[in-house]
This record gives sequence, C-alpha cells and structure tokens, in this order.
Amino acid sequence: MDNALNRKLNFALKTSNLILKKISFIDTFKGRWNIIENKENRYLKELRKVATIESVGSSTRIEGVKLTDKEIERIIEDVKIDKLKTRDEQEVVGYWEALDLVIDNFENIGITENYIKQFHGILLKYSDKDANHKGRYKQLSNKVVATYPDGTQKTIFNTTEPLWVDKEMSELISWVNATFEEEEIHPLITIAVFVYEFLSIHPFQDGNGRLSRLLTTLLLLQQNYLFVQYVSFEKVIEDSKKEYYKALMEGQKDRDADKEQLDNWVLYFLDCMTILIQRLENKYEVFKNAGSYLSDRQKIIKELIIRNQPIKISDLMKFLPDVSRNTLKKDLAYLRNENVVEAIGKNKGTLYLMKNEKQE
Repeated sequence: MDNALNRKLNFALKTSNLILKKISFIDTFKGRWNIIENKENRYLKELRKVATIESVGSSTRIEGVKLTDKEIERIIEDVKIDKLKTRDEQEVVGYWEALDLVIDNFENIGITENYIKQFHGILLKYSDKDANHKGRYKQLSNKVVATYPDGTQKTIFNTTEPLWVDKEMSELISWVNATFEEEEIHPLITIAVFVYEFLSIHPFQDGNGRLSRLLTTLLLLQQNYLFVQYVSFEKVIEDSKKEYYKALMEGQKDRDADKEQLDNWVLYFLDCMTILIQRLENKYEVFKNAGSYLSDRQKIIKELIIRNQPIKISDLMKFLPDVSRNTLKKDLAYLRNENVVEAIGKNKGTLYLMKNEKQE
C-alpha cells in the first residue's frame, strides 16, 4: 500500500505549494489556540457543549436523520435509553456517546481494527435495525449513494468487496500508524488520506460515514489539533455537502488505477480545517464578549428566578412541566457555577435567587 499511496500523493508543484500554505495557516492557529487553552478555559466548556450538539446533529443528518439541533439537545440532556423509539433518536444517542468517548479518552485509544470495530458498535448500539452487523465488517457488497438537498441521489463510488476488506483495512491501519511515527508526511495529509481510504473501503455494512467523521476527530486530537473539540467539523461538512461528495468522487473515479489522485480531496480537507478555525475564532469572541453562555432553557429559568425569587426547584417544575427534575438540577448547578444565581439551604428546601440579591 505504501507505494500506491505515495503515487496518489504525487501532486503538481502548484498544488503542493497551495497545500503547504494551507497547512502553515492551520498549524499557526494550532499553536495560538493551545496557548489559549492552557491559560484560559472559562468558555471552553460551553464551546465544547455547543460543538458536540452541532457535531451529533450534522453527522447524523448527513446520513438522513431529520432532527434539529434543538431536538437533539433535548434528547442528550435527558437521555432515556428505554424510550429511544425512533431510528433517528437511536443514531443520535449512539453518535453522542461515541463522540464523548473520543474526546474524553483520545490519548488512550489506539488506531487499531479492534478499536474501530468497537466504535462502530457504539455508534449503532441502540439501533435495532443494525443489531446483526454492528462491530463487524460487511458481508455484502455496498456502494456509496449521495442524497442531495433536493432529494436526488447519485452513486459516488463502488467500494471494496467484502472478501478484501480485512486485507485493505489491515494495510491502511499499518500505513497510518507507521506514517505518524516516521513523520515524513505531514499529519494533516495522513489524516486526509486515511479518511479517503476508509470511505473507499467502506468496511462496514452501514455507519461508515458517521464513523469516518468520528475517526477524523480522534486522529486530529491525537495529533494535538485540540481545538477541534470546540467547533464542529461535522457541521462544516454538512454545510459543504456537495463539495464533500465531489472531492471524494474526483479521486474515486480512478480508483485502483495509476492515475488515481487525492489532490482535490486533500485540498477540500484542509479548506474544512480553515473554515473550522474561522468559525472557532468567531464563536470564541462571541462567548468572551457575551460572558456566560446560557441555553434558551437556562435563560427561561433565569427569568423565572428573577420574577419569583426566592424559588424552589419544585416551583420551577410547575412552571416547566416538560423539563425533568434532573435537567433542572444540572441547569441550576451551571447557573451557580457561572455566578448567575446562588442557593440558600440544602436538599429539597434549597432556595434559589439571583446573585447578590438575597431577600431581607
């Protein structure tokens, strides 16, 4: 595989210079952001929360889920596993759990077939329809079909036949680990190639697109691009879905031929990283200027406390009957941590009121 991949990366001089320019911009930002993260983390928790919701929403919507980010936020903030009735809800919670695992444990996760299969199992953990193949390579041929916003569909490419999946996945994983260790190819190019090859192999019967985006985040975090957890890579892909498929098809049309080239895909991948950085810079400034981030529900709770303080959690439950007690407790804990409200008393008798506005 080494020689084949090197051939695919044999870019023209103009393309190589453009790639180097984009990588330089990304790596410069990476250095600046790592300083920010080490010195100041007041807003990072909320940035990650927003990014997680956007990532779950975008990655699953690319594959056909119809839920909005607001609906997804409600689901993952008050998960009731036994009530995941629809396939959309099952896929959302599966992706959320897998993404959370990646972000919290990326330093301890190896790039191995076993880990990849485990993540596939987590993605489809709650999906009844996928129970017979989750965590296992495909047994039937599959092909990638893109569904565009207007409903039209187009075959992007035919994928590796099941007979060859074990061999090609083993070779790909060996290549990516060796390439990271040897450091002769820039890690961003290595990651872009891995994602392209993974999608071309399409090793699982279903869930390959979602898993490829999850693995993208994992690899970027492992290569110290830590800022990707605070802004949604999946959202960038969803917003450029047409270009995403086009870049894949540009390489795939010559799959396994000597003229197969990954220049358009690598450029697309680096453009996504650039857009990601621009969005993160904008979001970070908004958070800094606005102070504490409050969700719509937390804003409502704040207003209820202002109008009715001091107020108990049982009172809030009457005003917000559709919100569980556990969710209200989490929101109140966040409002306390951000010095928006304070609490007097303990347990069920706890009273909440605005900070510095104790009742006489």
